[in-house]
Amino acid sequence: MDKKKVIIADQINDKGVDKLKDIAEVIVDTDITQEQLIGAIKDFDAIIIRSRTKITREVIEAANKLKIIARAGVGVDNVDVEAATEKGIMVVNAPESTSITVAEHAMGLIMALARKISIADKSVKEGKWEKSSFMGIELCGKTLGIIGMGRIGTQVAVRAKAFEMDILVNDPYITKGAASRLGVRVVDKKTLLKDADVITIHVPLTPETRHSISKDEFEMMKETAFIINCARGGVIKEDDLYDALTQGKIAGAGLDVFENEPPEGSPLLELDNLVATPHIGASTKEAQRDAAIIVANEVKKLFMNEVPKNVLNMPVLDPETFQAIKPYVHLSEKLADLLIQAAKGNITEVDITYCGELADFPSVDVLNRVVIKEMLNSILTEPVNMINAATIAKKRGIVLTESKRSEAEGYRSLIRVKIKSDEGEMSIEGTATPKPRIVRIDEYWVNVKPEGTMVITRYKDLPGTIGTIGTKLGEHGINIAKMQVGRQKPGGEAVMVLTVDSKVPSEVIEEIRALEHVYDAVYVQL
Repeated sequence: MDKKKVIIADQINDKGVDKLKDIAEVIVDTDITQEQLIGAIKDFDAIIIRSRTKITREVIEAANKLKIIARAGVGVDNVDVEAATEKGIMVVNAPESTSITVAEHAMGLIMALARKISIADKSVKEGKWEKSSFMGIELCGKTLGIIGMGRIGTQVAVRAKAFEMDILVNDPYITKGAASRLGVRVVDKKTLLKDADVITIHVPLTPETRHSISKDEFEMMKETAFIINCARGGVIKEDDLYDALTQGKIAGAGLDVFENEPPEGSPLLELDNLVATPHIGASTKEAQRDAAIIVANEVKKLFMNEVPKNVLNMPVLDPETFQAIKPYVHLSEKLADLLIQAAKGNITEVDITYCGELADFPSVDVLNRVVIKEMLNSILTEPVNMINAATIAKKRGIVLTESKRSEAEGYRSLIRVKIKSDEGEMSIEGTATPKPRIVRIDEYWVNVKPEGTMVITRYKDLPGTIGTIGTKLGEHGINIAKMQVGRQKPGGEAVMVLTVDSKVPSEVIEEIRALEHVYDAVYVQL
């Protein structure tokens, strides 16, 4: 097998580089230009970047072998994730690398404001000794409000507890159990803004969070309150922050991020009650080392046919959930494979229903992707994987719907996959407990192991029909290994699944279809 090639286009810690050398050919070119990258990227399986290099759609379209884009940091603002997804390229980052570092920086800004450290430092260096001008406050007993309780917000809470602060949290995704374990109280945003002495922001910049702290929010805050932003510039509306700081609506602010960086000409920089740092929240030796090691390990995992942990453009499950859902991944592949071989016409809709215990899983999106991937790979020449399956299906006009049902009709869990095409529809159901089995085809109950070579027939349930089908196969030297029949009532339509020992030529299938009382026959190989 050819050795994989990795290009490192931005400066990362040497420990990350060293981790890759035992599994790949590593090229370090931290001065590569955008034009040079477009010309060179076709030869690489992976690229590792930080913030300098831009992975644009043009770069991605030139990447014929690229399997993974790794950002040694948290944000991926410099990566066209949509273009990567369309091409089936993983995008990973290292979110956990900076959690402690940014949390400590946020606490540093809080301390700088509480004790007026920045302006006191400046005063002393100017030869002054103005003790009375720098009266501060204690953090002990004060209330900290955390907006966004992810990795970083959680680390801030842990550290604030050591200062004996009371903690309010505003985050729609934190559970009561998690809040209880951390000793924090979950409140609505309005309550947090009104009651907190210090507010720290740890949310991404999205259309919903842009300028989510502006004039109205400052009006709710205490006149003695401080606000800290080590997340993303743009969450705070800076014009309104300037007014709040100059008009005494709040006491101070600490910013590590700005709407425009660097914030040249910003009037905020003239204020003594603002502490500003140049987006260095993640800039520690430890964080940069950890980010390099984390993304190097992500690349290694992919090269070793394992699933990276921090994939941004596909669902990633925790180990416990993955082990529980793993049998259904295999089953989903088999159900999709059978359907795409048995169905006729161009697919227009795919409906997936999860029943029983499976319906309670926190995310079954990974199974949706497995089904779509398996179907599309059977009919398309372009490669389809777990990353781009949903995107390609949407581009082809295939509507994917997902539903859940608590009842599993006597089974612990069932998956039902139904496809509609311009020539009709077909459904199949299966279970993975205790072993993978196909249990229903359309409305007919069966019990079939999803493997091997099969002939599936629809026929009228009359004496002798099964015999004529078997005889026809026998005439062509095709031996029947197993048989399963499903029917709703005697004399009505029925379905028979025959597992056979050899391939069934298409002309034999046509002969079976031509038999009296046979409505249809298909050949399937799983």
